[in-house]
Amino acid sequence: MYRRIMVPVDLEHVDHMEKALHGAAELATSYSVPVCYVAVAGRAPNEVAATPEQFARALEQFARDQADAHGIETSSLTMSSVDVPAELDHKLLEAIRTTGSDLVVMASHSPGVSDRLHLIGSNAAWLVRHTDVSVFVVR
Repeated sequence: MYRRIMVPVDLEHVDHMEKALHGAAELATSYSVPVCYVAVAGRAPNEVAATPEQFARALEQFARDQADAHGIETSSLTMSSVDVPAELDHKLLEAIRTTGSDLVVMASHSPGVSDRLHLIGSNAAWLVRHTDVSVFVVR
């Protein structure tokens, strides 16, 4: 049914993504398809890495760890950004095309006051509206 699963990850907040990561692994096992873990990284140092190259290596290691933990085929793709918050949605859309994914499994934040007031939108909601592939949002 699916050929490739894409999972957007925030390496600084992996602890909030357990359900999405597990769900993606279960789907990958069920459909015998690979998972590509995608992260959008800025050029400035962050908690994960001091350089974009170190960040890409950290994401590659994360993908290998997921493969070992779940017995699935994995890969990684680091998308570079000058302004991650401003470009995140479009970079994820580009990653879907680049990876050839036909299913996205992504974690979503719990709705808060700003969501109820429509002050900000969710990345998952934006992606659902702007792509023609299936998006499974895990809360």
